[in-house]
Amino acid sequence: MKKIGIGYENYKDFIDNDLYYVDKTLLIRDILQKGGKVNLFTRPRRFGKTLALSMIRTFFELEYDRDGNIIDKQRYFDGKKILQCDDSILSKMGRYPVIKLSLKSAKQSDFKTAIFKLREEIIYEFARHEYLFNSCILNEDEKNSYKELRSGEFIWQEKIRQINDPDEREAAFTEEVGKYSTALKMLSTLLQKHHGENVIILLDEYDVPLENAYYSGFYDKMVGFIRSLFESALKTNDALEFAVVTGCLRISKESIFTGLNNLTVNSIRGTDFGEYYGFTPEDTLEMLDHYGLKDNYDVVKDWYDGYIFGSAEVYNPWSVTHYIHEHVNAPDRLAEPYWSNTSSNSIVKDMIKLSDDTAKEELDRLVNGGTIEKRIHEDITYDDVHSNQDNLWNFLFFTGYMRKVSERTEGDDIYMTMCIPNREIRSIFRHQVSLWFEDIVKQTDLNNFHNAVLNKDTETMENFISDLLEKSISTFDCSESFYHGFLLSLLYGTPRYTPRSNRETGNGRADIVLYPNRPKDPAYIFELKVRKKFNEMDDGLKEAFEQIKEKKYAEGVLEDGYIGSVSYGICFCKKSCIVGLTE
Repeated sequence: MKKIGIGYENYKDFIDNDLYYVDKTLLIRDILQKGGKVNLFTRPRRFGKTLALSMIRTFFELEYDRDGNIIDKQRYFDGKKILQCDDSILSKMGRYPVIKLSLKSAKQSDFKTAIFKLREEIIYEFARHEYLFNSCILNEDEKNSYKELRSGEFIWQEKIRQINDPDEREAAFTEEVGKYSTALKMLSTLLQKHHGENVIILLDEYDVPLENAYYSGFYDKMVGFIRSLFESALKTNDALEFAVVTGCLRISKESIFTGLNNLTVNSIRGTDFGEYYGFTPEDTLEMLDHYGLKDNYDVVKDWYDGYIFGSAEVYNPWSVTHYIHEHVNAPDRLAEPYWSNTSSNSIVKDMIKLSDDTAKEELDRLVNGGTIEKRIHEDITYDDVHSNQDNLWNFLFFTGYMRKVSERTEGDDIYMTMCIPNREIRSIFRHQVSLWFEDIVKQTDLNNFHNAVLNKDTETMENFISDLLEKSISTFDCSESFYHGFLLSLLYGTPRYTPRSNRETGNGRADIVLYPNRPKDPAYIFELKVRKKFNEMDDGLKEAFEQIKEKKYAEGVLEDGYIGSVSYGICFCKKSCIVGLTE
C-alpha cells in the first residue's frame, strides 16, 4: 500500500515519495480551455487548494537542475490523466516562468508584522529566481531593481536603525509597503524579458490576511495593500500569461479585483471545476479499496460526504484522508470530526452567539436534519458578515458548513434551500451549541438557585431552571444526558457542598447527589426524568419518586454517615421542568 500523505501539500513530494495521490491533473486542461486570464477559485479550507496550485506549478514551470539543465517534467505526470491530452496542452509543460506566493503568513496580530511576513514571502520568491543576477538579457538598471527588492530585508533593517523620529519611521514604513505592493509586477516583467515567455502567477489563500485583519482591527489598511498588490500583478501586467488565485471566500466590494475584466470566478456554485477540489464518490471508494476499507464506505459517506460543488458530489478530502490513516490498522475504530480540529470554527460560534429567536429555530431545524431557505449572494465581505443573519448564513454556506439542496429565483434574487452536509459538520454545530450554553450558565448568578435548593424552595428552582432553558437551543431537549449535565453545572459552587454524578447510593445510582462538606448537614439527592409531552410530566415526576424509594437512595446516604438527606424528583420537557420533594 502507498503511504498516506498526511501533512503534504507539495505535489512533487507525492511523486518523489510514492504517496497516494487522487488524480486531479485534468484541472490543468480545464483551466487552459475554460479559464480566464485571472482565475479565482473559492473553496472551503482543507479542500486541496494548495496542493492543486503546487500541481499546476509543477506542470507549467520551467526549471533547471544544479548543472543548468532543463528538468523534464513528464516524470511527475507519468500515469496521470493529463498525459492523455493532445499537444495543445502538453506543449505547455515546463515552458513558463512561475511566481507562486502564499499569503497565509500574514495571519498576525498587527498590520506591520503582517506586512513584514508578506514581504518575507515576496523576498523568498525573488530569491527563487536568483539566476536573474547573472542574466545576459537584463540591463544593469533592471538588475539593480531586482537586487534592491531581493536584498530588502537587510536594507530595511539598516535603514530603520538610523531613524529615530517616529513620523519619519512611519513614513519609511509606508514607503516600504508601497515598494513591495508592486513587487510581483516588477518580478514578472524581469522574468518575461529573461525567458521570452509570459509569466504564470499563483496566489494561495489570498483572503487569509483580510479575515485576520478584520478580526484583529486593521482591516482597511490590509485591504489597501492587497488591492495594490493585485492591481499591479493581475490588472496592468503585460507580462502575465494567466493567474490562479485561491481562497475560501469571494471578496469583491472592497475592490480587491477592481477593473479586472479578465477575472473568472469559480465558487462552489460554479458550473465548472466542481470535481477538482475534494474527492468524488469514485475517488473515495477507490482510495478506501486500496487500503482494504471498502466495507467502511457507508460510514465515510455518512460522516464526510454531502458537499455539492457545481454539479459534482464531493467528499471532504482532509477528513477522508485522516479517516483512512486512522483506520487502516484499526477498521472498527469510531469515526471522528477531523475537519473541525483544523480551525477555531469562529463563524459557527458567531452565528450561535448572535442568533435571535428565529435563528435559534433554524439552528434547531438544521441540527435535527431539516432545511432552511436563504437569499444567496456572493459579494459578501468581512465587514458585512455580522451586519445581519443572512450574511452569516451566506458565509457558512461558502465556507463549507452548509450544502445546497435546491435553488429558486424571485425577481432578481436567488434563494437557496440548504442543510448541514454531513454528520461531521452536525457534530461541530452541536459542540458549539453546547459550549455557548455552558458560557451562559457560567455567566449566570446562581446564588438564588443554590439558596432555593438548600431551602427546599421548589417553585424558585422550577422558575430558575426554566428561565435558563428558554435561552438554550432545543436541539438537545430530548436528551437526558443534556439535562443531567445542565443540572450538574448549576449545582457546582453550592456553598459548603460538592455535587457528584451517578454515585452508588443504596441499591442503585442516583443521578446526582449534592454531598455536604460538613457531615452534620443533609445531602441532597436528585433523580431526573425526561418526557416528550407536557401532559406526561406529572407521571415522570412520579416515576422519579418511586425510583428514589425503590432504590433506597436515602438509606445509602445515611450508610455513608451523613445525618440525613433531601430527595428531589425533577422532570424535564423541552424548555420546562417541574420539581418535587419526597420525604
